[in-house]
Amino acid sequence: MSEDIHSIMDSGVIYDPADPSLLEVQRERIALVHEYNRIDRRNENERDSLLRRMLASCGESVCIESPFYANWGGMKVSVGSFVYANFGLTLVDDAPIVIEDHVMIGPNVTIATASHPLSPELRMKGLQYNLPVRIGENAWIGAGAIINPGVTIGRNAVIGAGSVVTHDIPDSTIAYGVPARAVRTIS
Repeated sequence: MSEDIHSIMDSGVIYDPADPSLLEVQRERIALVHEYNRIDRRNENERDSLLRRMLASCGESVCIESPFYANWGGMKVSVGSFVYANFGLTLVDDAPIVIEDHVMIGPNVTIATASHPLSPELRMKGLQYNLPVRIGENAWIGAGAIINPGVTIGRNAVIGAGSVVTHDIPDSTIAYGVPARAVRTIS
């Protein structure tokens, strides 16, 4: 993949995700995800080795349960140490996703960096833009939550099950709902 399109994908500007050079790389990366999902859970060494090949960076004691999906195979995903993600994690990783140390992610969580323009004409062309996502240290993301593009979840924050997070959540805050709203500070 050319460095120019890679920079464009991470810049937040509108681009064409059907660029042939992108699709070639994406197919190869998705193949790694399928391979990861086929490895027996009891073969921790093989799973860990492949996860480290897939992700941009990976700390120690990281467990991502199968099935797992990342449309770029984790190429732009940085995961800290002691991170646990339950089954059904979906990463729309067109832009960087940072998951810091000691994060817990419930089942069937989606973290998305890609979005599409509001303009019907631009959407008809299949164009998109991407915004990075960051999950702070020791955060807990409840089952079925959706984290939207451009969101930062603060350190020690808790996101309630089924929530849709559309804006940043401060450190040590419990947030839930659709859209998620900060309901109280954790003291």
